Amino acid sequence: MTSPPASVPPPAATELRHWRLDSVGGLREMRAGLRQAVAGTPLDDEDGLDRITVVATELATNALRHGSPPTSVRLFREPGALLLDVADHDLTGEPLFDQDRPIGLGGLGLRLAQTFATDVGWYRTTRTKHIWARFDFVRD
Repeated sequence: MTSPPASVPPPAATELRHWRLDSVGGLREMRAGLRQAVAGTPLDDEDGLDRITVVATELATNALRHGSPPTSVRLFREPGALLLDVADHDLTGEPLFDQDRPIGLGGLGLRLAQTFATDVGWYRTTRTKHIWARFDFVRD
């Protein structure tokens, strides 16, 4: 298994929305709020909304299952992109790509993030572990 690069996201970002999740029951509200927050941005089309919603759901679910609650999901806007930042309070582990798990047995969250986002990374603070995914407004 490998880990995404450890790097802090770019600092030129403005927070658009924030969700605190204590259980998977909060995912529906987060997805609805995320779709509202993305409205009016260059990612406000079916493909962009689907990509960012899938990644947010996968990363938040991973944090709820494998991290320590509460989970924090924040959406930022930076020049030319939207950025998701998902944090939990488990400082012992690190996010890992499970390359060996067969399709259908779970473990695809980070792989989906890597596929649907422009860039993915992670970092730790003194109290939280973060994984982030950036979605550029123009994809090649």
